[in-house]
Amino acid sequence: MEIPVSPPHFEPVASGERIASLDVLRGFALAGILLMNMEAFVGPVMGSYTGLDRGLSGADLFADGLVYFFVQGKFFTLFSLLFGMGFAMMVQRADAARRPFAGLYWRRSLGLLGIGLAHALLLWSGDVLVTYALLSFLLLAFRDVPATVLAWLGVACYLAAPALVMGLGLLSGWMPGWDEVMAAQGREMDAMLESQRQAYGAGSYAMTVAQRVRDFGMTLSNLMVMGAMVFGMFLLGAAFLRSGAIQQPQLHPRLYAWLRRAVLPLGLLVMLASFLLEPSMSFSVFDLRLALAQSLALVAGAMMCLGYLAWVMRGLEVPGIARWLELLAPAGRMALTNYLVQSIACTLLFYGYGLGFFEQLPRFWQVPFALGLFSVQVLYSRWWLERFRFGPAEWLWRSLTYWQLQPMRRAGAGVAPA
Repeated sequence: MEIPVSPPHFEPVASGERIASLDVLRGFALAGILLMNMEAFVGPVMGSYTGLDRGLSGADLFADGLVYFFVQGKFFTLFSLLFGMGFAMMVQRADAARRPFAGLYWRRSLGLLGIGLAHALLLWSGDVLVTYALLSFLLLAFRDVPATVLAWLGVACYLAAPALVMGLGLLSGWMPGWDEVMAAQGREMDAMLESQRQAYGAGSYAMTVAQRVRDFGMTLSNLMVMGAMVFGMFLLGAAFLRSGAIQQPQLHPRLYAWLRRAVLPLGLLVMLASFLLEPSMSFSVFDLRLALAQSLALVAGAMMCLGYLAWVMRGLEVPGIARWLELLAPAGRMALTNYLVQSIACTLLFYGYGLGFFEQLPRFWQVPFALGLFSVQVLYSRWWLERFRFGPAEWLWRSLTYWQLQPMRRAGAGVAPA
């Protein structure tokens, strides 16, 4: 079907209307996402779900511990928070224009679902876009909820995930045959990990697609816990934007001071408690101790994410720091494109149908590699946005959302974006 070119109900956000801090935060989150995902690009995706790898030593163990402690679980929550902010901003613009919103938002979510499915099945099975798209439909029910109520609902929804984990841990103590169930699960997970190792490390592209289909089923099976966390952050993000805390942070000094000076330090302590209890996870063992460690890590992830956000917002108020942080903005404006490019570049480099460096990059060197790749993306994003209004994936998503081909070239291309 040909996409019509009639005017949409209201236009996409123009460059001059963007909230600059959101682009910086997206760029910051994108760097953390790549650091978190590198382990799952270099080796089997499931191998990155087990926390600290006790099989490592020296610098590799140190790097793995740092990423687990400070990055894993902290940046996908930040990205989820930003997604909720984007939803609230679209609602505000639709209300200001007095235009219908539901139809446009359905197209936006369906467009993201299509992009996510293509990513998950054709590029990389560690995709999060499908989860975002499926949960985004539920956000429409909360479009008119006040910011304070959204915030409390978000906290409650997020905490449902660690509560579920703790509940399962409590059940493990008295459920008959629990050890046998976990042993069987461990064998199944070990077989899945080995299947990933064979498909992604030495298989053809057709074999990797077949493996991604199997992985996709497992992703959907984890949607209850993952979904509660993601949707909770959606609601918190919507509350942040609806309250004006992102647009006018200077009017909310107590909130940001509280996040920096209380929530982040407490989150670090909670994460430390989790780390000391049990930093690693086995697919064949799950008891109350491990449930408590995982629950604490989930709580710490949200708290540290909010603290990170508060410190970035504080940095944007300091001219010397803001100049450096603003370098992240072009990458943040092209966050979807850059997320997909990370998958393309890393799978072509590490997978068997590409250059075949699967499981050959030591854990320590994965960190500078990720930072180097992201630095290239920062530079490339700035170059691209000097010439075009959107990244390629953003252009496709917006065209599907507004059901109109968006103008791609910038007027006066070659002039740096404001």
